Amino acid sequence: MPSNDAARHVPVMLAEVLEALAPRAGERFIDGTFGAGGYTKAILDAAPGVRVLAIDRDRTAISNGMALVEAMKGRLTLVEDRFSNLDELAPMLGEGGVDGTVLDIGVSSMQLDEAERGFSFRRDGPLDMRMSSEGPSAADLVATLPEETLARIFFVLGEERRANALARAIVTDRAKEPFTRTMQLADLCGRVIRSKPGDIHPATRAFQALRIAVNGELDELGEALLAAERVLKAGGRLAIVTFHSLEDRIVKTFFADRTRSQAGGSRHAPVTAVPPATFIQTHRAAVAASPAEAEANPRARSAKLRFAIRSEAPARNTGTSFLGLPDMKLQSGRSR
Repeated sequence: MPSNDAARHVPVMLAEVLEALAPRAGERFIDGTFGAGGYTKAILDAAPGVRVLAIDRDRTAISNGMALVEAMKGRLTLVEDRFSNLDELAPMLGEGGVDGTVLDIGVSSMQLDEAERGFSFRRDGPLDMRMSSEGPSAADLVATLPEETLARIFFVLGEERRANALARAIVTDRAKEPFTRTMQLADLCGRVIRSKPGDIHPATRAFQALRIAVNGELDELGEALLAAERVLKAGGRLAIVTFHSLEDRIVKTFFADRTRSQAGGSRHAPVTAVPPATFIQTHRAAVAASPAEAEANPRARSAKLRFAIRSEAPARNTGTSFLGLPDMKLQSGRSR
């Protein structure tokens, strides 16, 4: 069995993602979450002449990927940006649309392993959690948001049952000393959230919630799905790997809406016209990692893959409201 150190650099569900994308010679792909480059390299190696535009918000990931850019001799373009902008970046691959797009949602194992990034509750570091260097950090949110907003973040984005108690404890403790380190917050979670042997770490859901809030991850995902719809050519493949129910629910809702072409209605509601389906799903259920991969790589245990094929119908001119994205309203409650 591979060690965790070896497994952390292996992209989750690589074989399944490649099967969904089905790269063919000369095709063009977008990897919206480059990370350590695992998906990108596998796509480039899958067929001759394949080209990839890879995107990442993390400047460190971009820097680390430059060796692969050089090795691919013009077949890989690596850009520091948000994957919600992938349709604006797609022309870097040339005209005519894209043959496939893949997104691996959430924090990368490299970010978790680097204590200075502040993503991990197991490693002491600054309470940061920003995937880029822009905007408020997790420490800023914990220091300034009202108790009610913090509780909503923990409950909605982390599905934390002790959200109210945790938010109340944070507000009480920050009046004495600001939260600046990951272990400060992790220790507080341990005091407030009861756990039994075998349970996840008490800080797991709180850290997830803050990370999603800091990086606007759910809004980014919603915009990226619409952007992928716009850039994929007919027959193009879209593959999304998610790691928790909030992300998966958004992807599932998107595909359910975009694969529906029959008008809805009932005796209580009028029939509503539905535009032609923009995607076709040959496999509607989410695909989970194999038992062998889940055993070898803990990150794969919660992973789900959903994928679909772009139809010939034009992209729909809609916003993301149909996805039910939560609005956190992250206004500060007090001055710094």
